[in-house]
Amino acid sequence: MGRYRARDLLLPPSLLSLARIPLAAAFPWFAHQPSWALGVLLLAGMSDVLDGYLARRLGQATPTGAVVDGVLDKLFVAVVIGGLLLQGRLTWFAAGLLATRELGELPLVAWWVTHEDRRRARAEDPRANWLGKAATVCQFVAIASILIQGEPSYFWLVITALIGLVSAAGYWRRELQAAGARAEAKSR
Repeated sequence: MGRYRARDLLLPPSLLSLARIPLAAAFPWFAHQPSWALGVLLLAGMSDVLDGYLARRLGQATPTGAVVDGVLDKLFVAVVIGGLLLQGRLTWFAAGLLATRELGELPLVAWWVTHEDRRRARAEDPRANWLGKAATVCQFVAIASILIQGEPSYFWLVITALIGLVSAAGYWRRELQAAGARAEAKSR
């Protein structure tokens, strides 16, 4: 994989990721209409699954695409949680449960942003984090239950938080193992 390139934004996987921007913008407008909001949620979920699949299948996994996908995942979740908070459909506690993975990964993202060698190493490892995907599915199920029932399902919020916590810990473990391996290699 190499460096970040603007032209990689025009590849089909990146374009699918970028589709989450208008979907995020549309969600608050439709959040009070469950069927429309569920449609937006479904389209965002499909774009998240398909962008990674296409990137690997077409050999178009790029550092730019990896960053765009991750940032737009976080943006979409933040907009949805913010919209549900503003509508009074989520409490701050429920929002925290829904965003556990994002909150757990936030310091790691800051570290990646400030350390070019880690960004490069991260971009060279395009494997999907299956716990992260499971956390996303749980988030979407929890959000769908809010849209359908009008209130949060604490069962799904707790499941989402637990899987999100394990997912964030997995990213941290992988990053710390890589840092340890680099330190060991330097000491030789």
